[in-house]
Amino acid sequence: MGRARRFDAERSLDELAGLADAAGAEVVLRVLQERPRPDPSTFLGAGKVATLAASAAETGVDVIIFDHELTPAQLRHLEEETGSKIVDRTQLILDIFARRARTREGKLQVELAQLEYLLPRLVGAGAALSRLGGGIGTRGPGETKLETDRRRIRARIHAVSKDIEQVRQRRAQSRERRRKSSVPIVALVGYTNAGKTTLFNVLTRASAEASDALFVTLDPLLRQVRLPDSRTLLVSDTVGFIDRLPHALVAAFRATLEEVAAADLILHVTDAAAPDRDRRMAAVRQVLEEVDAVDVPLLDVYNKCDLLTEEERRRLLESDPAALCLSARGGGIGQSPAPWGIAELLETLAHRLAIDLQRVTFTFNPREAADQAAIAHLYRHGKVLVHETRDGQVSIVADVPRRLIGQLKKM
Repeated sequence: MGRARRFDAERSLDELAGLADAAGAEVVLRVLQERPRPDPSTFLGAGKVATLAASAAETGVDVIIFDHELTPAQLRHLEEETGSKIVDRTQLILDIFARRARTREGKLQVELAQLEYLLPRLVGAGAALSRLGGGIGTRGPGETKLETDRRRIRARIHAVSKDIEQVRQRRAQSRERRRKSSVPIVALVGYTNAGKTTLFNVLTRASAEASDALFVTLDPLLRQVRLPDSRTLLVSDTVGFIDRLPHALVAAFRATLEEVAAADLILHVTDAAAPDRDRRMAAVRQVLEEVDAVDVPLLDVYNKCDLLTEEERRRLLESDPAALCLSARGGGIGQSPAPWGIAELLETLAHRLAIDLQRVTFTFNPREAADQAAIAHLYRHGKVLVHETRDGQVSIVADVPRRLIGQLKKM
């Protein structure tokens, strides 16, 4: 294993420890093995499995977590060899999502992902499954459905999928209504714990739960941002991404992630101080590909820049001139407690979304229903400077977002 690969592996283990902590586990032992390819039977080599079993017995661990998705056979053999409960990376992430889900929609999406994960693991699992009575990897549907036969699980998958399809249809209808209102939508995406929700709260003056824990935000939030000159946009906070996010989870959360694909602009929020920043950014872009959002305009925003030195910030922006550097929680530059870089972000959003203002003059016939609707639309989305009535005609001078001028002319 080269130095770079070993660094990546150790960083991945650090992340796995964070995931374990988010699931309520205490890490007492880490094991890293160098081998060209996984063993098809036990993933680790026979000697390493024996060492792992002895170490687990010595430290009294309840659960051994692997930083990869294991096959049903590997899970079964490892449990037999170690005498401990085995959880793989996918099962751990699903467990965290089960803990975090609050709304019915979130719970449905997590349940579907868990059932899809469980289905191929029923065959031949036998005693291994019957021993799982609680704890990591068994929350949500796992607690009551581990002994359920394949037919009943397929029936449940079908029922949950139908419910999620209804959610998708409702979301599609909501998106259509928002599209007709001409208010642009910005979707916040990023690696888990990049500071998306903190930035969301700053932009929208909301109080959504923000934490250093992983995957605190599961259920999407949508709030209005009103600029000082009355321009408005909508900001959506989404579930955090992670390297090797389980495909079952991406598929189950498609109803939620479609909000990203339908946005006018994606704000990719990155933890500027993360030592593996590039890997995290690549992981986010991979998920965007999976949800067909690669064609949506994207703006890179480096958050937590207060943790960088002036020189590090300068090098970062030189390497990515189109990006912005800010601190959603404050600190840094002068150690001010207030967030900084937000004003520049809002101006950039206004320009990218074409909501920067242009002064226009319209003349309307107030007796026409269509003109009445246009006047109301103008007041709702623009800043009216002059309103005059002369010879039965209404003349209005207003500052209007550039993106709406064509629509108003048609009206």
